[in-house]
Amino acid sequence: MTVLRSIEQKIESLFEGVFSRAFRTHVQPVELARKLAKEMDDHRVVSVSRVYVPNEYGVYLSPQDRAQFASYERSLVEELQTYLSEHARREGYALLSTPRVLFESDDDLDLGEFGIATRMAQPERRQAPEPDEPPVEPEAGQTMIYRPRQLPPTQQVTPEELGIEREHVVLAWDGGQRDVDRRRLVIGRSRECDIQLADPNVSRRHAELRQEGASYWIVDLDSTNGLEVNGRRLKRSKLENGDRITIGETELTFRREVP
Repeated sequence: MTVLRSIEQKIESLFEGVFSRAFRTHVQPVELARKLAKEMDDHRVVSVSRVYVPNEYGVYLSPQDRAQFASYERSLVEELQTYLSEHARREGYALLSTPRVLFESDDDLDLGEFGIATRMAQPERRQAPEPDEPPVEPEAGQTMIYRPRQLPPTQQVTPEELGIEREHVVLAWDGGQRDVDRRRLVIGRSRECDIQLADPNVSRRHAELRQEGASYWIVDLDSTNGLEVNGRRLKRSKLENGDRITIGETELTFRREVP
């Protein structure tokens, strides 16, 4: 395939793997999650005081495999990015930015085959690297091609075995509750808000709950009366399980639970 070629090795490197199975069946999301985490582990760079891992992941799929994700590709990409962020947090890895996953089609791939290209990319608008950051080169490094050991056709891997159970995130308040099923939820008095509060002290668009990587943040949208988290007046705050958010006269509780 055209993306799998050898070029001069540099520290900012592009690694690609092609995975195939004995039986030609569609690629499953759980396989992508497992291999993405493996690529992160395999291509870590040990610096002075940190272990850096790639922050960009290109996933190459056959046209048939990509077509099966067409109706929910965006949601799947966000879930894979969240999984990579959580994997990096558990392993203590450092990232130059929140992980980014990009799906691409490749006509040279057969049904059931997929490739993964990883890269360390400097985020935009960065003023200067940290003292112990690995150097980032404008070109990619050596391409590596490999095939993992094929598993018996009867062996299956569940999401629970990979540790990617879907967590349950909720915002609850007196008389209401909302599952956090999007990466951004707007809270306010307007009917157009995702969470509408019947409180005259709440602005029309008061605050926004944001998922950034594996973390959740509450952000004030320049409201009239501001917001508080656990009694502290803040413009932006990272949320933990059980945190209390006061908007106007309404108190909301943030709950984050893994089943």
